[in-house]
Amino acid sequence: MRELPTPTLPFASIPLQPRRRLPRAEETVTPQHRLQVTWVRSDEELREAQHLRYRVFADEMGAHLTGPAGLDVDAFDAYCDHLIVRDLDTLQVVGTYRVLPPHQAARIGRLYAEGEFDLSRLTHLRSKLVEVGRSCVHADYRSGSVIMSLWAGLGSYMQHNGYETMLGCASVSMADGGHYAANLYQSLRDSELTAPEYRAFPHTPLPFDDLQTGAKVAPPPLIKGYLRLGAKICGAPAWDPDFNAADFLTLFRLSEINERYARHFLGDALPR
Repeated sequence: MRELPTPTLPFASIPLQPRRRLPRAEETVTPQHRLQVTWVRSDEELREAQHLRYRVFADEMGAHLTGPAGLDVDAFDAYCDHLIVRDLDTLQVVGTYRVLPPHQAARIGRLYAEGEFDLSRLTHLRSKLVEVGRSCVHADYRSGSVIMSLWAGLGSYMQHNGYETMLGCASVSMADGGHYAANLYQSLRDSELTAPEYRAFPHTPLPFDDLQTGAKVAPPPLIKGYLRLGAKICGAPAWDPDFNAADFLTLFRLSEINERYARHFLGDALPR
């Protein structure tokens, strides 16, 4: 992985809270599966999440990963809370997210997204902002129930800890040379971007003007879901050569949640 730049967000004013609240495990029963969403509490559970990430990012998407064989591991894992969904019948981990809360970002001194974007315009959000990433779902479980379980877990986490903003990179495969990603940005740039004061700027922009063909494309499920919740894209995507992906930086604020889809994210804990 490439070396990360000097952080653009000030961390000194962020309180180093000794603990954050991890919500209790929740179960979801669907016609196909019995699922449990919970937070990693052991090294063994973390390795299960890292193994799923490797299968999706390396085996499926062709990411170039270094580290232990069969695991996706980086320096941020030790600072993050890791959300997992487990199939209670097979006991297999079938979905995961990782979350970097503000006090842990202060400890490591940077956000993961700073490796790809200038985030200086987001400084004022930092004290109640969590960074999410490494989202993935097992290939046999992509019908929607796992991602809904993950989102419910994220919503509960934000509510329990008083966090207001979620920031994260949604990766789009460039297996086709980047044409789909470029056409996707072209289709989103007029209606789905943040206000200018919330823009971020990629260090290595995807050359979308050269790659876009004018074809009409639909967003992938993760980005579509974010947009339905009320998230916005922070600007042009970055090119991530390690993951062979175009990364769309998304910003979601609880105060701007789309009430039509809020129950998928917050369940019964809807804001009043």
